[in-house]
Amino acid sequence: MARLSERISGIVGAGGDDGWSVYYRARALAEAGAPVVMLTVGDHDIKTDPAILAAMRASQERGNLGYPPVPGSAALRRAIAGRVSARTTLAAATAQVLVVPGGQAGLFASLTAVLDPGQSCIVLDPYYATYVQTVRAAGGRAIVVPTSAEDGFQPDAARIEAALAPDTRAILINTPNNPTGAVYAPERLAAIADLCVRRDLWLISDEVYDVQVHEGRHASPRDLLGMADRTLVVNSLSKSHAMTGSRIGWVLGPEAAIARIGELATTTTYGVPGYIQDAAEFAMTEGAEIEAAIAARYRRRRDAVLESLGNARAVRANAPAGGMYVMLDIRPTGLSGLDFAHRLLEAEYIAVMPGESFGTAAAGHLRVALTRPEAVLRDALARLVAFAGTLAA
Repeated sequence: MARLSERISGIVGAGGDDGWSVYYRARALAEAGAPVVMLTVGDHDIKTDPAILAAMRASQERGNLGYPPVPGSAALRRAIAGRVSARTTLAAATAQVLVVPGGQAGLFASLTAVLDPGQSCIVLDPYYATYVQTVRAAGGRAIVVPTSAEDGFQPDAARIEAALAPDTRAILINTPNNPTGAVYAPERLAAIADLCVRRDLWLISDEVYDVQVHEGRHASPRDLLGMADRTLVVNSLSKSHAMTGSRIGWVLGPEAAIARIGELATTTTYGVPGYIQDAAEFAMTEGAEIEAAIAARYRRRRDAVLESLGNARAVRANAPAGGMYVMLDIRPTGLSGLDFAHRLLEAEYIAVMPGESFGTAAAGHLRVALTRPEAVLRDALARLVAFAGTLAA
């Protein structure tokens, strides 16, 4: 085989077990018939609402099956701009929106837009599993800056500034955060915004959990002084409307930047199928109750998990303020998150993600996805706590 490019060969990078071995082992056990409780990846246990699917079918039956407008349909872009304008201080215009096939595509497009080959981007640890790889895929270099459990996994602007390199062009943040559930405090976001303005940096804000806020409120850094022209917001309907498989999201940013990112879309995705866009428009304009019900479901499940922990000695919760996960601190057991997760799977057939899957700052933690019914979650957490107790005894 002829040699592949360094860029594509280096996306994943070298290293040992990053924790995904637990997930693949759990999948294999489940396929072999074992009663595995999967609390690993953040895919819903509920289906896309029938009303959204009906809108999708109706669009197909109308013949909306050809090439779509690459930037997105005018109707969907207006709906997205309207959603943003209603929920933030700063209004959004249709021309500031690009429709993309899911948040992941939006992340790649945004990083490609702001990084020249070899330039660096700050990524906060713990981070969503693809972040570092996506920076590499865009030709960049990730500078990983840790946050700490003791500080609620909140970002520290001074620590970020100390990590900047001469070639740093962007900071990537995610609030509400996956995996930690942290909702970044307004003063922390303001400090990051000040840093971006002073050092002429782009801010890429992943806001896919913006409606899943259990405590406090979500704030978009795009609203802050001086940030409208240097912020790219990535969002999708995957989490808010249980449309993970539909692959529908958007990038919001300065009009000139969105135009250039649209040119990238022409050479990569060539748009999102029109019938999916029509379903997304319906979800945004008619699906407020659907969105609210999904958010409430995860809030109830979050509360059930925290209640199930009780006063456990060996397991402590970092109570999430948002999102659809709970981070558990199992350091009192003396095990790494990776070792604990493997042993839990073997002993109890409960599959969770080790904190080490998301960087090093969450070592000794577990991420529990709230993607099973409340009764299942309560039972699984009770068994997890009992198992941890045997290790810490």
